[in-house]
Amino acid sequence: MRKLLVIGIGAGNPEHMTVQAINGLNRADVLFIPDKGADKSDLAELRRQICDRFVTNPNSRRVEFDVPVRAEPTSSYRVTVDDWHEAIAEIYEGLIRDELDENGCGAFLIWGDPSLYDSALRILERVRRRGNIGFELEVIPGITAIQALAASHATALNRIGDSILITTGRRLTEEGLPANAGSAVVMLDGKCAFSTLADPDVLIQWGAYLGTPNEIVISGRLGDVGPEIERVREEARRKKGWIMDTYLLRKPGEPEE
Repeated sequence: MRKLLVIGIGAGNPEHMTVQAINGLNRADVLFIPDKGADKSDLAELRRQICDRFVTNPNSRRVEFDVPVRAEPTSSYRVTVDDWHEAIAEIYEGLIRDELDENGCGAFLIWGDPSLYDSALRILERVRRRGNIGFELEVIPGITAIQALAASHATALNRIGDSILITTGRRLTEEGLPANAGSAVVMLDGKCAFSTLADPDVLIQWGAYLGTPNEIVISGRLGDVGPEIERVREEARRKKGWIMDTYLLRKPGEPEE
């Protein structure tokens, strides 16, 4: 039976690659490299650099494939995402069927960690449920943008005895900071959702292109640095054509243990 490795490659720095991830790359007969278009060509190039640096298996080969662009959400965000995932599942099924021998091993290289705000595992489950092709699945974890953010700011994610929430920009806009979490990490925020918060004393620790030579980090009181982050973020996005950022929000005051 075919074997699929879903490998977390870290948040942007090739040095984030774990020994387990490197070994996984070298077990694979085929390395699948997604291409998200010219605007995000850097993401595919980083995967190529990782393969150049760490793959020593002379029998492995790379197969690049185009990732369809997700449509803008209409009346239902979930329906839009579902349609997008279905389109990618069709591509995955074709890659597995056409590029892997019956007992071959293929690897998908996933930014960050496959289990955190990435859809590869859900999409592969769609492929499995179709019943057209069988495969075994193995997941190799990677360093996430959250870990890279905390490291760059030299901070602990949680305060003593306090809880932490991992959420998205869309949910932050809709719900604000929850009462039962002193800290929140916000991912997938395309519209600076922190600007919707009413409390200017919230601490924000923000980072973009984490782990890469282009890394930008800013921290401080939201009322002081929020506008600066918005400006810097927009300048970086225009210059590079894309931006990948995340941030930690922390309510003022120290909770009791």
